[in-house]
Amino acid sequence: MDDNKLYNALLKNQKERQSAHSAGEASSEDNFRKERPFAGVEAPRRQLGAAQSADSERPPTVYDSAVSLELIGNPNPWSREQLREKKIIYLGMPDKEVMDAYRELRIQLRSRHGEGNFAVMFSSLGLGGSSVATAYNLAAAFALDSHTSALLVDCDPYNQNLQNLVSVPLGAGVTDFVADRSLNIKDILYASGVARLSVIPAGTQASSAVELFAAVRMRELISELKNRYPDRCIVINAPAFRDNTEARILERFADQVIMGVPFGEVTGDEIAEAVSLLETDKFAGLVFQE
Repeated sequence: MDDNKLYNALLKNQKERQSAHSAGEASSEDNFRKERPFAGVEAPRRQLGAAQSADSERPPTVYDSAVSLELIGNPNPWSREQLREKKIIYLGMPDKEVMDAYRELRIQLRSRHGEGNFAVMFSSLGLGGSSVATAYNLAAAFALDSHTSALLVDCDPYNQNLQNLVSVPLGAGVTDFVADRSLNIKDILYASGVARLSVIPAGTQASSAVELFAAVRMRELISELKNRYPDRCIVINAPAFRDNTEARILERFADQVIMGVPFGEVTGDEIAEAVSLLETDKFAGLVFQE
């Protein structure tokens, strides 16, 4: 679609939304669009208050992230004390070295990929441990950029540690979505407690995770998540790479792959062997974990 057609489509959509809202109607997509609406529809009217009448006459832009990102739901934001307790990175945190390390990782990943959004998979080389805390902080590092949102997709059904990092109760997740076609994406999307960061839990179908991750509906899910929003970075948290088939399956959905190296648990030869199993253009580096 060229720019003129896209512009006209957005303008028509704006007029239809304004007409529907004035009649007291709401579309079936409204609940999902609150997580990321297009600018020029209803977002500016809620943001600008007194300028509502003037703004309603303004044509929509193709995409206005400064408006839409602020509308991502975060009903129970973590306080700084809670973030510190849960070891989640945040602006102004005392341990500047940790913050700078995640910032540098964010910069390097963006530089490798270039323009547009992308998906990065994180998997630990340790045996049996959970890597979701590191994956969560990587996603949080992207969300700290006020012009970017992040989505953590937890694909490790064998650990439920994500619940300890988010501020809302978690229910159905990835495996449930793939197994049950009656579920919609909005049914598995949750606020995290961190601004501009949403999460999707792994779900409850651990026993059939290998088959579910290999299913066509899983590919459709990741494709929809990657293509829906142009300013979103997706972090896929995979089970431990060395002892789970799932990580090898999930690699196909990632543009880049990062491996976690638990301190004192992995030898150089084991790291080299794991890296050799990846597509070389996807391997983005190692993160050493305490």
